[in-house]
Amino acid sequence: MMSMGVDELADSPKKRAHWDDTLFTVIILLIVIGLVILYSSSAYNGRIKFQDQFYYLKKQGFAALVGILGMYIVAKIDYRVWKPFAVWGYIAAILLSTAVLFIGDEYNGSKRWLSFGPVSFQPSEYAKLAVIVFLAFLICRLAGDEKGQNVNTRKKRFVPGSSGIKLRYLMLALISILPIVALVGSNNLSTAIIILGIAVILVFVATPTYRQFIWMCAAGSGFMTIFLALESYRLERLAIWKNPEKYEKGYQTLQGLYAIGSGGLFGTGLGNSVQKLGFLPEAQNDMIFSIICEELGLIGTTFIIILFLILIWRFYSIASHTKDYFGTLLVAGVMGHMMIQILLNIAVVTNTIPNTGITLPFISYGGTSIVFLLLEMGLVLSVSSLIE
Repeated sequence: MMSMGVDELADSPKKRAHWDDTLFTVIILLIVIGLVILYSSSAYNGRIKFQDQFYYLKKQGFAALVGILGMYIVAKIDYRVWKPFAVWGYIAAILLSTAVLFIGDEYNGSKRWLSFGPVSFQPSEYAKLAVIVFLAFLICRLAGDEKGQNVNTRKKRFVPGSSGIKLRYLMLALISILPIVALVGSNNLSTAIIILGIAVILVFVATPTYRQFIWMCAAGSGFMTIFLALESYRLERLAIWKNPEKYEKGYQTLQGLYAIGSGGLFGTGLGNSVQKLGFLPEAQNDMIFSIICEELGLIGTTFIIILFLILIWRFYSIASHTKDYFGTLLVAGVMGHMMIQILLNIAVVTNTIPNTGITLPFISYGGTSIVFLLLEMGLVLSVSSLIE
């Protein structure tokens, strides 16, 4: 496998083009806006809990700097060098997720963290990145296309489905990620859903035949129904979702909806949220979108959503124009991750779906999340820099 990577690199252009400037600009804008909103939503909690209104901002700012450095390094490296490490990276994700079950740290009732000295992180965030790289590599191998030959020769770009991979082989790809889905899902259902969603999107990109996915959706719905029924607290979440006012645990949902409703067209102004003053628990985490709606109103919220849409558009453009199958799948995986996480977070905050505890990319508090998100952005920038 190592020799394969060396051969591919030898075929790459001698001079790398500059990465996608639009994508890079949007990433930086989202980081800056995210830090500003995070400070606004977390200053009260920081002052009450830690006697420091900058507590969350300092931790998130440090993680963002680490992530930006990692993004820059990854963007400067030819993304194809990661192929030989794809399987080992996936195995590491399984081992780390297993370790969480036995020696993981528990915070707020959830056992999701591993600590190594002063450093603590969530292996589930790393698992998303590991699965994207692993599946991109595996599908390339199943297609017999390690050297990026699935390209439309006239347009010189990848055409989804041009590999002709049989669906039964792609099912092997889905089955291969079930161990990490099960491990992560044992204590973090929302992240397991995201990982499974990434896998389905990559399979669809490889073989975009709609009829073949009907039974997959039916099987997935049946599996989710059984999975939800196994634990009473999951069924309780469904009941809370339908009637949040009838349950004590529906308090957070209701306060989030109050925040959204009070924002109006222009919002109450940055820093002027009422709900973050102890009414909305941990406003800087999963429910931060409601604070955005309250303080920035429809206008500010729309601007942030447009930035996310531009991000997705650039992912799609890069994935469509790269001549390398592995690069296309990497970008498609990152695009799927971002789409799923953004949509699910907004849907949860607006009570469109039951609460699943999913963060808003680049904006919600979470050091591990932003570091690995930026590493994913580095991969996409690396792919974009090799588009002729």
